[in-house]
Parts: sequence; C-alpha cells; structure tokens
Amino acid sequence: MGKKLIVTEKPSVAKDYAKILGAKAQGRDYFENERYIITWAYGHLLTLKLPEDIKPEWKTWQLETLPMIPKQIGLKPLPKTSRQLKLIGNLAKRQDVTGGIVATDAGREGEAVGRYIFEWIKLNKPLERLWISSQTEKAVKTGFAQLKPAKQYENLYQSAVARGKADWLVGLNVTRALTVKYADNLSAGRVQTPTLNLVHQAQEKAEKFVPTTYYTIDLLFGNETGRLQLKNPQQYTDRNQAEAFVNQLVGQNGKVVTVNTKEKQQLAPLPYDLTELQQVANSRYQYSAKKTLSLVQSLYETHKIVSYPRTDSKYLPQDLAGTMKERLQALVGYDERAKRYLAQGAKVKQTAVFNDRKVTDHYALIPTEERPRFEKLSTDESRIYHLILERFFGLFADPHITATTKATVAIAGHSFVFKQEKVLQAGWQTGTAANKAQVSWQEGQSLKGNFKINKELTTPPKLLSEGTLLAQMEKNNLGTPATRAEIIEKLLKSELMERRGNVLAVTPKGRQLLSLVNPSLRSPELTAKWERSLEAIAQGQENPQQFLRGIEADTKKLVAEIKESQQSYKDFSLTTKICPECGEPLRERNTRDGKIYLCSNPECNYRRRKEPKVSNHRCPQCHKKMEIIDGKNGAFFKCKFCGITEKIPDKQERKKKMTKNEERRLLEQYAKAEEPGESPLAQALKAAMAKKD
Repeated sequence: MGKKLIVTEKPSVAKDYAKILGAKAQGRDYFENERYIITWAYGHLLTLKLPEDIKPEWKTWQLETLPMIPKQIGLKPLPKTSRQLKLIGNLAKRQDVTGGIVATDAGREGEAVGRYIFEWIKLNKPLERLWISSQTEKAVKTGFAQLKPAKQYENLYQSAVARGKADWLVGLNVTRALTVKYADNLSAGRVQTPTLNLVHQAQEKAEKFVPTTYYTIDLLFGNETGRLQLKNPQQYTDRNQAEAFVNQLVGQNGKVVTVNTKEKQQLAPLPYDLTELQQVANSRYQYSAKKTLSLVQSLYETHKIVSYPRTDSKYLPQDLAGTMKERLQALVGYDERAKRYLAQGAKVKQTAVFNDRKVTDHYALIPTEERPRFEKLSTDESRIYHLILERFFGLFADPHITATTKATVAIAGHSFVFKQEKVLQAGWQTGTAANKAQVSWQEGQSLKGNFKINKELTTPPKLLSEGTLLAQMEKNNLGTPATRAEIIEKLLKSELMERRGNVLAVTPKGRQLLSLVNPSLRSPELTAKWERSLEAIAQGQENPQQFLRGIEADTKKLVAEIKESQQSYKDFSLTTKICPECGEPLRERNTRDGKIYLCSNPECNYRRRKEPKVSNHRCPQCHKKMEIIDGKNGAFFKCKFCGITEKIPDKQERKKKMTKNEERRLLEQYAKAEEPGESPLAQALKAAMAKKD
C-alpha cells in the first residue's frame, strides 16, 4: 500500500496531524506511518524571483530600465529554508509515495504556499487538497476522509498567482521609479498607497476643521427633555439670539399634538468575520490588527477552540446547524448560558445566520466542539475568545424588543420633540439598564415646562484608528481579511504612517509620497477594480492572463507618469549632522533596534546609533543596565549614571563565565556538606564568587 505525502504550513500543525493520524517522528524532519508521510513548510519556502534574478541589467536601480515587464517571473527558493524544500522533494521521489496532499492554510495565501512547493519539486503523482475550517481532532479526521482533487482549487491558486504577480509588477516598478527619481527610499504599492491615502484624507479633514459655537434649546417636562426642531440645528450662533427666542415662549402653554409609539425587534448581531473582530478588539482593547490576527490564529491553531480566522463571512453553511448543540455542550460549566440554551433544545433563533450563498471559502468565526481550557489561555487570548463567544451565544437568544415613543409638543407654532424608549424584552442584550419612570403622553394634553439653553461646539472629524481604517479598507475593497493587518504594519514600518496613541497619522514623508505618486494609484477605485478581478478569477469567471495584461498596461502608465513628473521632493529624514567619513548629511531612520543615523551618500556605508543601545549587562556599582557605546577601538559597556566602563567579553570569555543555574547548583551542592563553621571549600567558593561579582 502506497503512502501520501502531506505538507502543512507550519511544524506545529504537522505535529498535531501526526498525533491525530498516528504517525511517528522520523528524526526531526518528518512523521510517518503506514499511510502517510507528514512534513511541513515554514510559511513560504519559495518566493517570486527578484528583478536581478531575471535580467542582470535590472540589478541596478535606474529609470532607463523601467518598467520591468518580464515574460515569466518564476519562483526561487528562500535561502534560509532551502534544506526543508530539498527534503520535501526527496520524500516525494520515494518509490512508496503515491501522491501528495496540500494541507496548508485553507485560503488564497495558503493555496499559494502549498502549490508553489509541489510545483517546484515537479510532483508527477496525484495531488489532493485538505480543506478544513477548524483544527479539532474530529474536523481533521473528517477532512482527511473527504480529500478533494487539488484541481478543484485551481481557480483559487490562479488567483493567488495573479495577486503575487500584480503586486510584483506594480509595487517593484512604482517603488523603483519613485526611489530613483527622488533619491529616497519611497515604497508604493497597489493596496498600501490607497490605504495610506484613506488615513491622509481623514487627517486633512481634521486639520482643516474650524470649530464653531452654537446654541440649542430644550423644553424640560418631568424627567424628559424635548429638543427644539430647526431646519438648521446650528441656527443660533449667538446666545442673545437664543435668549430672545426663549423669552418669547416663557409663560406660554404647550400642547401635545402627536404621540407615536413604535415597537422595534432587534435580532442579535451575526458572528464575526476577521475584519469586524479586529475593529472591535481595536476599539475595546486598543489591539493592533496584527495582534488580533495573531491571537485568533493561536486560538485556532494551538488551542483549537475557534474556527478558521482569516474569513470574510459572517454566515454559516446550513450543514453546520447539526453541530450547534455539540458546540454548546463544550461550553457547559464555563458559561451558564450554554446550559440554559441546551435546555431549550439548542435552538438557533437568529436563523438568518445559515446562508450557504453568503459563505465564501470559510464560514464565520465561532467556537469549535473542543472544550476550552481557560487556564491555558493568556489574558489577551481570553478577551478575543469571549468576544467570539458573545456573538455565538447571541444566535440562541431572544430578540431585543423596545418601544420608542415620540411626542411632539407645540408652543406658539414651534415644535419640541420628546423621545423615550422602553425595553419590553432584553433578549440578547442582557446588560440593558432598567427602564426609568416615564411620562405618559396624551394627545391634546396641555403643559408648561422650563426652557434650557445649551452651549454646543461642533466636533472635529476623527483621525482613523486601526479599527476604523479596517472598516474603510473593507468598504473600498482594499486587500483581504488575511492581508489587511500586514498592509497596515508595512506602512508603519516604512515610516509613511505613524501611531499617535490609538489613532493613525501620515508622516511628512507619507504626505510627500502621496503628492508624488499617480492620482490613479492614490484612489481606491483602481485597486478595488483589481481586487474584484482577483475574486472573479478565484470563482472561475475571469481569465488570469487577461487580468495580468491589464496590470502590465497600468504599470507602464504609472511609471511613465512618474518619469514625466515635474514635482519637487524634500527629504524630511535628512539631519544637520555630517558623515565623518565623506562629509555628506546623515539621514535618521527608525529600525527595530531603535533610531539610527546613516549616510545619505549611496556610495558610503557609514551608520551609527542615534542613542546608545541599552544592554542587559548591569553596572557593578548601581546595578542599572549599561549602555553599549561604539568607540574607536570597538564597542564597550558604559553606565550613564556612574560613568563606569567595562570591556565587552568575547565569545570565549562568555563561555568561561558561569551561568546563574550553574552558580545555584554549585552553591546548593556545597551548602549540603557545610558544617556550622564554614568548610575551606565553601569559603574558597564564596571568595571566588565575590571576586567574580
């Protein structure tokens, strides 16, 4: 009996599958049993070739060679993981291997990861696809029992390939054109640039906003407040005007002319898709989109208690209805609602959630049938899990029913509107406040009330937070749930955008980029059109080659516009500091390791830290962390508090140095043998330790 070669996206997933399928470790590279060989990638093992890999003349960045439109881009192995790629190729060539299984993430990017590998190793045996939406043992076993031919996912693969090539053509050409033309590192792309522009537009509105003061007038009756109805709510810009108006009404009786009561039934919200979950987590906990994705990925992959995270659907397929009871049972003992809804027959009252037509590659984020172990979850993981649980429990809850009464009171021909709301059934909104005492309005009722003048100030438009930016990206069809967090991080890393507390702002460099880049690339319309085409390719409704021919034409146009541009550019990163080696100005750059200065002369390699790096090495006098200073004769430790300096030990010296664990074990060993009077050996050891400190 032949064996099938399974390739997962990560080693941890391969380990889980091996445990479920009963495969044993073969060294440190793969697992095997009588039916399967299971190995893994480390995310991407292959990437599209760089320009210099295709044509030697493309190695040098110059306007003359742009645009770069290769007939075939091709793939190349990533150097750090080439050993793993070679191993997969060797396993596939084994005589007992009869076929392959793509077991990478079940999405567009995962499809590219797996198919690139099998394409590179030239597998000439049948290829199948594992497609699952949760990582529980039951889901994995069911998935392997229902493998489908990889050809069924050919359109999805072609969509992934087209996306990669489109990003290569637009991103590399436009970035090179801008960087060479304006002599600074200016990164642009088909999704990141219109995303940056969304942040800029919100920022411009906020900056141009001029606050104005205006006055509103209320009628107070009982504990209710009615607002004066005006065609222009900001009509009174002067308090004297408002007071003059009120003086005309004081002492006059009002009459209730209309009373309308409307009952509203509100069903629980649908479960989360990834983008909405990221929005809520950002608003409630200030988590970045990247952090939320990482947390929900851990809940899916490590804890196996939620369904596939990178989903763009809020709906569930009809065939999942039969699993809802089991999912509730897994939560009994953790939330009293699980037991209550089971007692009611696990009946889903938000029936609109079951809609096969609105489920794309994956359904909404819901808990799996796996029993959660809350003691193993971090605080951050628990928060995200409970957000998902809240939406899930809402599916079984009664609707929230309210009665809103609107009463219109007329005084001297002017209308004041009172609104009051009464909760008839809390339903899924269990935390709703109790109803307060309300006025019983009657048509024709005569009343006298007091007037109140309120000073109001127009509020400025808000800057975008990550949550509101995600909503804008979704609305404008920029990127996918799987890629949006990565796009935001890329803009921050390239210093085109920055975080200001919980909001985002465009940097001076980012503003300049937007002024230099083509208007069509700033607008989300072109990118949205490309994204719709990629989705159409995935559905088999558009030809990928035709799409890429359009991308090539757009790339040529974008590069030509940059070449012909007469715009000037100011490099805001240039400082007044001079390079000690060539005399050119130094640039300031942000890196993972802190701010650095590097020479603006491309021929010069000078660079240094803006501020010294803080080490974990402690000062022997004040015990505070020492800085690492780059001196003429090499780096050394220095305490900025005491001024003490120390040589940084080399590798051999560090090896000789006793670790804390070694110190502890040695002290414990001699402490056992120690008499009331210290032994000579213990004394010698303590003396050595003291000298060492």
